[in-house]
Amino acid sequence: MNVEEKTAPEKMFLMFNHTLSRLQETDARNVWGAQLQFVEMLTQLKALWSQIPADKKDLFDTLAPFRAWLEKESSPNDIVLIQGDFGAAWLMVKYALNSSLVPVYSVTIRQAREETAPDGTVKNIHFFKHQRFRLYGA
Repeated sequence: MNVEEKTAPEKMFLMFNHTLSRLQETDARNVWGAQLQFVEMLTQLKALWSQIPADKKDLFDTLAPFRAWLEKESSPNDIVLIQGDFGAAWLMVKYALNSSLVPVYSVTIRQAREETAPDGTVKNIHFFKHQRFRLYGA
């Protein structure tokens, strides 16, 4: 599904463990329209998304609240920014595609700097800068 060929989305649902940066917000509005609304997960959904249970063999039931949230709040062609646990993200991308939503992820430029302390320990500092959003499957 190519979002540029459809009606402009009204909302971008945020399914990731970070706060949307000002650069990401600006990029999203430049790509999908100045009126784009950002919809964060409720507190209990954020907590679950940040700690998908590692002991579960199957995530279908665990992800039910996320599917219900999107089913209730989204409209066809809305954007869903999905990043996190690989398996959970894959399942939610599949759900989004089957629900006429547009799943995307943020592409970043990563830079690292090392600082060596006088005692020989090394501190790694990582910088991430949003570059663009990319459609899953494109």
